[in-house]
Amino acid sequence: MIRTLRPILLLFSVLLAALPARAFETTATAAWVYDMTTHTVLMDKNADLSVPPASMSKLMTINMLFEALRDGRVTLDSTFSVSSRAKAMGGSTMFLQETDRPSVSDLIHGMIINSGNDACVVVAEGLAGTEEAFSAQMTERAKALGMTGSVFSNASGWPDPKHRMTMRDLGILAQRLIEEFPEYYPIFGQTEFNYKDRAPDNRFNRNPLLKLNIGADGLKTGHTTEAGYGIVGSAKQGDRRVIFAITGLASEQARAEEAERIVSWAFRQFAEKTVAKTGVRVAEAEVFMGDADTIGLMPAADIRLLVPALVQESMTAEVVYKGPLVAPIAAGTPVAELIIHVPDLPDHRVELVAETDVGKAGFVKRLTTAAGALYARYLGEAPAT
Repeated sequence: MIRTLRPILLLFSVLLAALPARAFETTATAAWVYDMTTHTVLMDKNADLSVPPASMSKLMTINMLFEALRDGRVTLDSTFSVSSRAKAMGGSTMFLQETDRPSVSDLIHGMIINSGNDACVVVAEGLAGTEEAFSAQMTERAKALGMTGSVFSNASGWPDPKHRMTMRDLGILAQRLIEEFPEYYPIFGQTEFNYKDRAPDNRFNRNPLLKLNIGADGLKTGHTTEAGYGIVGSAKQGDRRVIFAITGLASEQARAEEAERIVSWAFRQFAEKTVAKTGVRVAEAEVFMGDADTIGLMPAADIRLLVPALVQESMTAEVVYKGPLVAPIAAGTPVAELIIHVPDLPDHRVELVAETDVGKAGFVKRLTTAAGALYARYLGEAPAT
């Protein structure tokens, strides 16, 4: 049967008994905040709602180009042609002309810093022949990456009723760009790019956090009338990195203020703590037919969690296992699960392993144990197994 018990030792003294950490109340219509270091979702507000992503969806176009670079299909010096369709793109552009032959490096900078709609069409046509074919490839690739709420109708985020993403998908994409392409990710932190000196008024990165000295180093803003103002952002302070995606803000100023508030909250309201250590017993489990009646349970590695910095109630934990455990049991064998409940955060589940070897009981003990089980069953009190 499933047995549940309280751990006999957890280092919960790391928590403070003070004011409660209040959940962040964002004015965004949808939001997702994630601590990459501890793999902890800090906020989920309508994170799986498919919404118009505006220029934030350019991150997928950028990902497709990064993948082409990694696969050797293009290099940073490869040049693409500019079609009349690309040149005619409105909105934010890097002012490409049909006679230009921008390099892949130029186009990456143009998409990230200038949010160039023209650059996105150039990339789409250069990689897939047409923007329609490229959009289909983006949708297929997104699903393969676990971005199940994303459908792309174009490469730039131009308004289209079928062009949709979720904030969770944008967060997944941001994490991928950071982890999979570290050689290119620093471009997201650059503040200015002016292709052939044509865009004096559109040369600055729209990310409002980059100059605030709060560890922000990417990724992409977006705005359309339907979508409102949004941003996919990332910031690193010390050993922690936080990524977030928000949308539906009413103005550019509101977006900047909300993004800064989220970064501040994510770093100041949570702290990474060691709550259990390798080799330290946290509980004991019953053993059936063993040369010992119980066995110690311990984590195979240190358990470090992100916890609210100020909490009124302590964390709680429980150990769950199918028991009693049947001997023989080898030391280091996963035999139980530690479930740690942290206020306002998802449960954290960790495997617990056997602390020592437990061999089979000797003949006499096996005989007396079996006799006791038979007698209990005869009395209608057989232990559940």
